[in-house]
Amino acid sequence: MKSVGNTDIANSPALLIDLYELAMAQAYWSDNMTDTAVFSLFFRTMPEHRNVMLACGQQTLLHEIENLHFTEADLENLRSLEMFQEGFLDWLRRFRFSGRVMAMPEGTPVFPNEPILEVEAPIAEAQLLETLAMNTIHLQTVLASKAVRLVTAANGRPVVDFGMRRMHGRDAALTGTRAYTVAGLAGTSNVLAGAVHDLPVKGTMAHSFVQAHADEAEAFRTYARLYPGTTLLVDTYDTRRAVMSIIDLLRANPELRIGAIRLDSGDLRAESGLCRELLDEAGLNDVSILASSGLDEHSIAELVASQAPIDGFGVGTAIGTSVDAPNLDLAYKLTEYAGQPRLKNSPGKLTLPGPKQVYRFYDEGGQVTHDLIAGRTEPAPSEAKPLLSPVMEQGNIIESAMVSASDSARSTQAAFQQLPASVRSIKATARFQVDVSDGLSALQQQTLAQIQNRAGTDQAVRAG
Repeated sequence: MKSVGNTDIANSPALLIDLYELAMAQAYWSDNMTDTAVFSLFFRTMPEHRNVMLACGQQTLLHEIENLHFTEADLENLRSLEMFQEGFLDWLRRFRFSGRVMAMPEGTPVFPNEPILEVEAPIAEAQLLETLAMNTIHLQTVLASKAVRLVTAANGRPVVDFGMRRMHGRDAALTGTRAYTVAGLAGTSNVLAGAVHDLPVKGTMAHSFVQAHADEAEAFRTYARLYPGTTLLVDTYDTRRAVMSIIDLLRANPELRIGAIRLDSGDLRAESGLCRELLDEAGLNDVSILASSGLDEHSIAELVASQAPIDGFGVGTAIGTSVDAPNLDLAYKLTEYAGQPRLKNSPGKLTLPGPKQVYRFYDEGGQVTHDLIAGRTEPAPSEAKPLLSPVMEQGNIIESAMVSASDSARSTQAAFQQLPASVRSIKATARFQVDVSDGLSALQQQTLAQIQNRAGTDQAVRAG
């Protein structure tokens, strides 16, 4: 594929697609297959280290779909592959998504085989969204699901994202940070993400700033004067000495204000206890203690359980790469075409046919008991909450369905707290009950029988 003129083809969203999606779209176009299809996006199995996932990325995806189009430079690059007909390229030139999308709200707890979203559109249009939908939803769902575990472990203490420098590229660092906010993180060190997504931007200082000064106390003085209420890093050389230096600095300069100190190494429980004792003895009870240093949800939970006097946590690599569960068995499968149910019957990958709805059931105390996957046209259980709702009609976003990341964070926490405690736990030991309705099970069996009958007929014809 060649770049054309001065066009920065690397920034073309339309070409960020697997080749076979375009090849199939051309085949549909060539065969005049224009009927409506339904595709369902879901994951098959729960990652080993998870009890629950948070659906995320739907709003990013919707904006990408609404703006998706092929430029002349895109078409010229496709032409250079020498596999696409001019008529199909002209179809791509006119392409704008015209279909419907049903989706769960961002931050919804989700479980295997439950549709996070369903796309309804002429089949070639819906097919072209597969790569985009899977890439967008996969990244943000994986990262939001990791982030909510950190929030759970911190038990009310703020958690800040420090993970950008070890994330897998610029896109992950930008869109992933939005997923963190949906999951309830208090802020990010990522300035661009803060600007794009209107998120709180947080930061302290690096050891290099202290090292660059001949005297540690002078480094602290300079930073505190420039940034009132700042956080100072105290473990570059000797933590106790650094804290005593800060105490002396504040006594000598009462106009200075220090908001917090940060620990980034060593035994965080012991070091935080020492620091709290020194600060309190000096009357600096309002100076908080923050901790970083390779933290994850398990180490945070241990610190909280040990009553370490730590007021907040910064997490980098563990969240930026979702190190213990970095991928999800996500799928985007055809479930209906031209009004007829479709399914996949590969070993271990049997899918549910038809358009669907997911219902969530609650007990009298408002706690979630189980979910039900049903056909969308089946009667809705009066005592359950439907999770899928329209978010796009005729290719246009339904604005009332768009919610800010901060508003999503509030609804996420409410929904997460309604889950059983065993499912919310960071220990991956629970399995949540997800049932399939009798009607949907029957449709699956009927569709399988039709496939088998057709296969038998084809075999008989070949034999004859």
